[in-house]
Amino acid sequence: MPKGVHWIQQRVDRLEPDQNQVILDNRTAVSYDYLVVAAGIQLNWKDVKGLKETLGKNGVCSNYSFEHAPYTFECIRNLKAGNAIFHNPHTPVKCGGAPHKIMYMAADYFRKHGVLNKINIQYWSGGTRLFSIPDYEKTLLEVCKRGNIDLHFYQKLEEIDGPSKRAKFVGFGPDNKEVETWVHFDMIHVTPPQSAPDFIRHSPLANSGGWVDVDKHSLQHVRYPNIFSLGDSAGLPTSKTGAAIRKQAPVLVENLLAAMKGIALAASYDGYTSCPVLTGYGKLMLAEFDYNNQRKETFPFDQSKERWSMYALKRYVLPWLYWAKILPGTA
Repeated sequence: MPKGVHWIQQRVDRLEPDQNQVILDNRTAVSYDYLVVAAGIQLNWKDVKGLKETLGKNGVCSNYSFEHAPYTFECIRNLKAGNAIFHNPHTPVKCGGAPHKIMYMAADYFRKHGVLNKINIQYWSGGTRLFSIPDYEKTLLEVCKRGNIDLHFYQKLEEIDGPSKRAKFVGFGPDNKEVETWVHFDMIHVTPPQSAPDFIRHSPLANSGGWVDVDKHSLQHVRYPNIFSLGDSAGLPTSKTGAAIRKQAPVLVENLLAAMKGIALAASYDGYTSCPVLTGYGKLMLAEFDYNNQRKETFPFDQSKERWSMYALKRYVLPWLYWAKILPGTA
């Protein structure tokens, strides 16, 4: 914690931007001249009926739960045949590549242990495609082909019946009517639906999607000029990643200081984000792109290809960068 900072270890109950106040859950009001909102993201496990009750047993796992993440590998290791379902929700999520990564790693594990041909891997997603940038998607489609992965899009997970090992998805048929599908699983990896924290999405700061309504370039709120936001809770049309907030932070700081001085906001964020997508053991595709889905790559070679060097970057360099440079604010 930087020197001179008063750390208030209390949860926020609500935001009152018209009074320039943050109300804490002990009913204390904290006034501000300027407010930076960086509250992260909320995991809404309860939005899938039956999920909380069965998570961590009955073959229902999730790497988005610190408590239950080890159970994911237990499910993968013990599965010798049957249906392995990997789910991606209909909402934005933190680390959009994570629901993919565990699936590709599982497929590689099954292959290495000689059971891939006995396991039916299925990907059920609320999205409309595997990846938004064609060059990266082309590689991932080849990875799916290699793992015999069956793809299902525009599907919302609504319910899990753990004891019966079945999951209900709702999609849309050719006549645009809802189609309900119950799928049997031997294991299912669930990524919970996610949103901004409740105190944001139920506040005047929120846009129609519930995220902090900021200008996507300046990171200044569109209605409250003394409020800025960055990170997962900000309403920015880009993937919610650590790489994104690393590029957002300097822009926000420069513009916040400019606002304090009463001068024009000159810094601009272009939507840069990065998704290091593990595609197997020792293989990784490093996706980097901006708001326009244009590739913005760091290295002088085609990053849409799977590479061991990019796996080594993810495995050894990025953790050091995060702890030693990004968190202290020196990167």
